[in-house]
Amino acid sequence: MTDRRGQLSLSLVEAGVGVVFLLAVAAGFALGVPQPDTREPQLDLYADDAATVLAGEPPRHSGATRLDEVLQSRAAFARERDALDRRVGRILPDNLAYRVETTHGAVGFRKPGGVPTGRATVTTSNGDVTVWVWYA
Repeated sequence: MTDRRGQLSLSLVEAGVGVVFLLAVAAGFALGVPQPDTREPQLDLYADDAATVLAGEPPRHSGATRLDEVLQSRAAFARERDALDRRVGRILPDNLAYRVETTHGAVGFRKPGGVPTGRATVTTSNGDVTVWVWYA
């Protein structure tokens, strides 16, 4: 007895798979791939870098770190406010705006609504400091 089932040639199957693959690649180029929004993760990194630098700096007068000193009291914050503002401005790139919020006050700019922002929080022995950044 002979088997009378039809069989497709292996070359024909390979050609079909190749055509489907080429059409898929061409469609990918034609339609494009959506780009991920990298602004917020990048802004989070800028905020984290600024917070890390500030958390590691020695105090100007007293305390364990610069941020610890700023959070000691309202008077300490008032005394260190301008120096903290200048220091954060030097740490971050010129195309970024920032706001540093503490339990005793804030320095920097008002956060605008509806724009991507980055944020990092550092905990000190005297409280939390939050650094916000966004593109100016």
